[in-house]
Amino acid sequence: MRLVWQWAALQRELPDSWTEARVVLTVAEKDIGRASALLGGANPLRRGNTLRLFVSRDAAFGPEAFRRALLRVDREDVGGTLELAGVTEAEAAPEQDRAGLGAQWNAAVSRLPADWSHLWAQVALRSTDQLERAALLIAPVNPVRPRGTVALRFRASRGAGYGVAAGMAHRCLERLDSEKIPGRLEILQVLCDTDPVATQGPVWRLGGRPV
Repeated sequence: MRLVWQWAALQRELPDSWTEARVVLTVAEKDIGRASALLGGANPLRRGNTLRLFVSRDAAFGPEAFRRALLRVDREDVGGTLELAGVTEAEAAPEQDRAGLGAQWNAAVSRLPADWSHLWAQVALRSTDQLERAALLIAPVNPVRPRGTVALRFRASRGAGYGVAAGMAHRCLERLDSEKIPGRLEILQVLCDTDPVATQGPVWRLGGRPV
């Protein structure tokens, strides 16, 4: 059986809460060097004719990246056997994570000062596999992804100036809920009673860059 199909079968056996899978690939001795090179993105640990690989849902080398790497191995006609060596599961999600993102938005906004005018928010996702779809669903808020994170950030405004309207932000987050994309919402920065004069509103500078 092709390695891609073996991985698909292993994935079906993983618990819903898995965060890291430890997989062992066994190939013929003559193919171990080629297989190791083709799977270099997974930083395989070689021992004899086996490669130990780590696939994480919360890192750049996730299940989809692993599938593409295995497809390259299959195309080189390198046969082998994949076995699951271990699984790490996430701890039970806190109450905030279990609530939908739309509800989290309403709760967060209700705690803001009555005169808030602009905010900088973040949606932390659980897997890199969800980033592309999530970014598309909330495109109207103009999300940005900080390097090295599994999160999307955006600005919101109650009136004039930079940032999407609060109502639109809420509707976008509900789109994530409708596709069962879980996450945790956090208000990173908030400004109150601002009065832009000949500008489009306040600008935050994080790491020397305007946001």
